[in-house]
Amino acid sequence: MKITRHPNNPIVVPGGYEWRKVTVFNPAVIIDNDKFYMIERTAGSLTPCKNFLGLLESEDGVNFTHVKDEPVLTPDELGFPYGSVQDPRLVKIDGTFYMNYALRPCAMNYYPTNRGVPERSFPSYPDGWGEQEVHWRTRSSIAKSTNLIDWEFVADTTPLEINDRDNILFPEKINGKFVMLRRPEEYVGKEYGTEKAAMWITYSEDLIHWEEPKLLAKGENPAWESRKIGGSTPPIKTDKGWLVLYHGVDDEIVYRMGALLLDLDNPEKVIARTKNFIMEPETYYEKFGYQIPNVIFPTGNVVKDGLLYIYYGVTDTAIALATVPLDELVDYILNEPQ
Repeated sequence: MKITRHPNNPIVVPGGYEWRKVTVFNPAVIIDNDKFYMIERTAGSLTPCKNFLGLLESEDGVNFTHVKDEPVLTPDELGFPYGSVQDPRLVKIDGTFYMNYALRPCAMNYYPTNRGVPERSFPSYPDGWGEQEVHWRTRSSIAKSTNLIDWEFVADTTPLEINDRDNILFPEKINGKFVMLRRPEEYVGKEYGTEKAAMWITYSEDLIHWEEPKLLAKGENPAWESRKIGGSTPPIKTDKGWLVLYHGVDDEIVYRMGALLLDLDNPEKVIARTKNFIMEPETYYEKFGYQIPNVIFPTGNVVKDGLLYIYYGVTDTAIALATVPLDELVDYILNEPQ
């Protein structure tokens, strides 16, 4: 599968403001009124690694500039003054922007090791923050906006007693319900039907009350997804099904990308899935960075003029762009060479 990296990669890098001085990565991207908008995950420090969300815009999807010189969403605004807001995904439904995000009530310290996972430590915070185990777990939530700048909390979408990331809304209701992907880390074992963290799907009529999730896909290809898999980007509607890019992680903690096609009317049904990864770390900026080496982590995708723009974090350090004709990718998933 030929996926083309942009020659200007990485297209968004740290710097400019204190709150994004150290790192920017894992963005949400949407096209609205023919303009590209990006919500970036940023940090001004690794100790602690408190994350914020900033807003950028672009006419061409490559050259982005900030809409504001301050974040559009901070953990403080959400009631977590020492927390970290992370990994946005963005859709627009019935004129309203909805953003999935992950939140850790207390931010950790990170010390790069270049061994796959940074060393971590737990800072001491005042006022009782950090004293409860739940303060170090990752929850997922939804916020809404009409202008991408002013955000209003909608609901937590996962139980607070578990770690649950990669919550991703579908860009439209299906059979009258909102649909969302999840990746609950604790849903493993015989009773859950999977031995590793996997992708789940759930439904809601109001974005607040969510049905019990159903297992959608688990790691099936040990060569590149032996450790876990999870949803990456908001589903793209095609005439062959919902296209979902997902990430797989192997035992060496290398992050790669695969793809699913889900039934348009019954997204619990997997029509096709790539057996082999379709993208892996290859370039220097995908293999070496501030935090985690060998990471490509797609979190945003949009379609313009038949071309799928894939926005992905690299080594938890910067943001890169790759493109592929949408029809070619869909055909590849359906007819992958064995």
